[in-house]
Amino acid sequence: MRLFLVRHGQTHANVARQLDTAVPGLDLTDEGRAQARALADRLGGEDLGAIYTSDLVRTQQTAAPLAELLGLELVVLPGLREIQAGDWEMSTEWQPYIDAVIRWRDDPHHAIPGGDTGARFMQRYDAAIARIAADGHESAVAVSHGAAMRVWCSTSLGLSADFFDERRVDNTHVVTMEGDPDTGWRLLAWGDEPVTHG
Repeated sequence: MRLFLVRHGQTHANVARQLDTAVPGLDLTDEGRAQARALADRLGGEDLGAIYTSDLVRTQQTAAPLAELLGLELVVLPGLREIQAGDWEMSTEWQPYIDAVIRWRDDPHHAIPGGDTGARFMQRYDAAIARIAADGHESAVAVSHGAAMRVWCSTSLGLSADFFDERRVDNTHVVTMEGDPDTGWRLLAWGDEPVTHG
């Protein structure tokens, strides 16, 4: 299948530089809503069978214009939610969170205090992606979160950490891939940049 994995639009927490990872999370800003409409314009011509979101409200708000355009219902998968910041929730000090996530590359059982371990995060995210693939659509969209996308993609696409470290995952950024959980995933495009790796 072809999967368009999309980061949500800009939120009030993004503007305030807060770690907003718990349900339900903050709403999109006016700019985020404009980004969501632009996303609908960008992906509205694709032959999409379904649209999936996490259980954080910002992903559903981001997907809503596309769903309305295509006449599709949103399918909410809690496994697509952001890496849980735990004790650091709503903090403006990001570095401990980033350091913990980077540490997962060598120690997937390391825990964010009160939040996820790398292994637990990958288990739930893999399960969500497997559900999407099992639904049998030729093409689908999943609206998720920046850190979650970075970690899952770097592991599941078999690319070096440097590939993701050197690239931004901006609001409504689209990662295009194809494959399935059994045979693996291949990266087709990073935003508007076609990719020949993988």
